[in-house]
Amino acid sequence: MNTERLHIAVSATAPFERGKERGEQLRDTLPGGLELYSELFRLAGLTEDRVREDALRTADVIGAFRPRVREELDGVAAGAGLDLWQVSALNARTEILAQSGAGRPGECSTIVRRLEPGASGPRTFGAQTWDWHVELAPYWHTHEVRGGRYDLVGITEHGILGKVGVNSAGLALHFNILGHRDDGVGGVPVHLLAATVLEEAGSVAEALDLVRSAPISASSSFTLFDRESAVTTDVTPVGVFVVEPVNGTVIRTNHFLSPVPSAGEKKELYQPDSGERYDLVASRFARRPAPRSASGLLGFLYSDPGEPGLCCVPDMTLPLGQRWATLSTIMLEPAGRSARIAEGSPLDARGQPWRTLVA
Repeated sequence: MNTERLHIAVSATAPFERGKERGEQLRDTLPGGLELYSELFRLAGLTEDRVREDALRTADVIGAFRPRVREELDGVAAGAGLDLWQVSALNARTEILAQSGAGRPGECSTIVRRLEPGASGPRTFGAQTWDWHVELAPYWHTHEVRGGRYDLVGITEHGILGKVGVNSAGLALHFNILGHRDDGVGGVPVHLLAATVLEEAGSVAEALDLVRSAPISASSSFTLFDRESAVTTDVTPVGVFVVEPVNGTVIRTNHFLSPVPSAGEKKELYQPDSGERYDLVASRFARRPAPRSASGLLGFLYSDPGEPGLCCVPDMTLPLGQRWATLSTIMLEPAGRSARIAEGSPLDARGQPWRTLVA
């Protein structure tokens, strides 16, 4: 891990104060990330007035679902010296960008293993790559959040309350974006839902109940695992669908794994790339011994020449909005309540120190 990578630590028990702590630590850097997202919104055909309207509408939805989360966003805005609608727009960036029909060159890949009962060492563990616009590489950070029901650690983007992580109850969450024709603005943003799950849920069962209680307007997958169990989900405007591991393994890319949302999938966003990446990982599990540790998963998450690209290498000849990179690799382990985080792809991570955080 680059020793210069920003780490945010917040611990206030009052949501507004916890948000303010976050905003104050991001005051110098958050505007740069906001400026880039503003340009991405513009490239998606969305005016500033439209984004402001969508963001304020989203803030109202958040306030009705979890008033404390709205208070925390108010605190981020106050601490960073921004307007609430700007912070809300960042947290709803998935929903806002879902209104664009633009295709994307690739996305994240996730693997989670659940070993048999009685296995020595951790029974569940996971790893994923996080792929996003290369220009946003300076605008993500590791974080530890204390002061709520459960502490949590992991990664997120500047100004966004949550993404990938694990909490002090031993619940872990990996995150993959999906695309459905009903996606748009009007629900609880999936990034805020992920943050809420990690702060409030102590098990996979509690997490599923929480996710099902939320009004959702854009699609993503939360792969959820605690010390004993693991599932992946299709979280969509048409429902929340649970998919069990196959032979103890969850493989997750960027297409639906259940039939109901699959019927409305925006296949032009991530296919055929997502299916090819999924099949590549599945074929490796068919040929190789299954890993029994999180670090053992890393060899399944990069590609050899001529194989589907499990990691993104940006083509800098392309314009803004089309230059995607693998920004980080993350390993989660519920038994140790730990997240291990590296810059770049699993290949980039070889030989560099990993940042280890414990909830």
